[in-house]
Amino acid sequence: MADKKPSKPQVAENPISDVFEGRHPSPSEERWAEKTLAPTLEKSPERPIGAPTGTNLDDSARARFTTISGVPVRRLYTQADLPQDWTYDQYLNYPGQPPFTRGIHATGYRGKLFTMRQFSGFASPEATNQRYKYLLEHGGGGLSVAFDLPTLMGYDSDHAASEGEVGKCGVAIDSLEDMEILFSGIDLEKTTVSMTINSPASVLWAMYLAVAEKQGADWKKISGTVQNDILKEYIAQKEYIYPPAPSMRLVVDTFEFGSRFTPRFNTISISGYHIREAGSTALQELAFTLYDGIEYVEWARRRGLDVDEFGPRLSFFFNAHNDFFEEIAKYRAARKTWYQVMKDRFHARNQRTWLLRFHTQTAGVSLTAQQPLNNIARAAVQALAAVLGGTQSLHIDGYDEALALPTEEAARIALRTQQIIAYESGVAQTVDPLGGSFFLENQTLQMEKGAFDYFSKLDAMGGMVKAIERGFPQKEIAEASYHYQRAVEAKEKITVGANEFVIEEDPPSILYIDESVAHHQSAKLKALRARRSGDEVRRRLDALKQAAAREPQAESNGQVSSANTMPYILDAVRAYATVGEICDALREVYGIYTEASIT
Repeated sequence: MADKKPSKPQVAENPISDVFEGRHPSPSEERWAEKTLAPTLEKSPERPIGAPTGTNLDDSARARFTTISGVPVRRLYTQADLPQDWTYDQYLNYPGQPPFTRGIHATGYRGKLFTMRQFSGFASPEATNQRYKYLLEHGGGGLSVAFDLPTLMGYDSDHAASEGEVGKCGVAIDSLEDMEILFSGIDLEKTTVSMTINSPASVLWAMYLAVAEKQGADWKKISGTVQNDILKEYIAQKEYIYPPAPSMRLVVDTFEFGSRFTPRFNTISISGYHIREAGSTALQELAFTLYDGIEYVEWARRRGLDVDEFGPRLSFFFNAHNDFFEEIAKYRAARKTWYQVMKDRFHARNQRTWLLRFHTQTAGVSLTAQQPLNNIARAAVQALAAVLGGTQSLHIDGYDEALALPTEEAARIALRTQQIIAYESGVAQTVDPLGGSFFLENQTLQMEKGAFDYFSKLDAMGGMVKAIERGFPQKEIAEASYHYQRAVEAKEKITVGANEFVIEEDPPSILYIDESVAHHQSAKLKALRARRSGDEVRRRLDALKQAAAREPQAESNGQVSSANTMPYILDAVRAYATVGEICDALREVYGIYTEASIT
């Protein structure tokens, strides 16, 4: 009996026990583990990537490997890492068919490449207009507007709260006049535009629509996206104005208005990007973002809106971080999960409502101020993950954005990186080329399961607004960020050029925005207020306040609610009321939000 084969699973001290624990390896994999792997590990034990401490060691003091989010990674993935009932048709199916794991388009990028949409905005509308024309002339396929902090917070450039911030982190927009300058010489019927604006989203979108109107563009033909995702502001970015309930009402107003008047324009971009930038894991980014989408749908349905009318215009915005396969799995799981939510939870009938369409931006939080040229390689890897994950549009960060807004050179290199991926790498020639990888399919399934686990917790709390008020997503993200930062400081996670492979270097040249932009914007505002009709502005703002104070109800005749704020905001914008004046009118009605302390 001396030759009797040991029973499985083997004891924890056995270096190949992980091959058998919780898995059903094939006979050939068992033989490989015993005859090839075990002798190799005995001769040359595995060594962690990073310091051999903390997260990089398991309970037996052996090397442990994890994703950037801390998820354990096996040394080898095989059929044994998939469900025993795993079949292609059930878990993957073909691109363009449910559950859309392999993509929403049957031909992938062969019919249409991802839109190369560079995020840009700085200083004045005049300066940003020139940058936009530069990007379009060099092959950009769409524009993405970055607004400065005063605009994001609903203040005019001459407000006391705006001091020192005008034009610094984006373009300053105070009125319809500024929006006219921003898009001067750019055909809005032919150029897709994304606007990263949230609390004052309906105001800036109204200005955009008014400019398109002045150009003679057909609202039914213009396309693009307004971010308009207030939930992620409460969760992560903290650029909110009003309390959650009235903020959600304004979002639903845009859904209702957009489904009636701008059928090709996405009235929201539900954003995981900033959740990830705040320090979440990939799974938290996925779960909280999709559940934000669920919350928006729930609020719109309470208004009486049909999910199949506004659902096709819901879009998403994800981060592309450093962990290549984890990111690809996240995008694939997002499509599969959203399909199930829309079909099973909301009973959507329109197939376009089932489709998760998303924009991706490379991870700003991953950029290092040290050795900034390393960021070119970082962003290229991140962007490649987004493309292999099936993104519809893409933005690559400038290599110098850890230091300041990108220079013209950095913006051009970022655009060229997109073009190299699209035209030289070959990855756009076939659909989901990594589909069927045991590792990727396992990660995709784990992402999907983890998302539904979070959904159950959020449902039990009464939805995302209630969860935010309890501080649940904020606390989850803070804990994940803390654990990752500790690993970085202990060099258990390596950041090349920052905590390892460090050199002495001279500071690079950066884009500097001085206070002349604030003076220029303030002078324009003074001149605008002198020549417009003050009485007309007051009338329009009073009408807006009256509508905002009423409870909107869906109309049975297909028209927007008589209390929908969008028509009133448009009237105020056309009268050249400013961003600050319109937001102040809404502040009078709704008040402002102060976050409770989170324990």
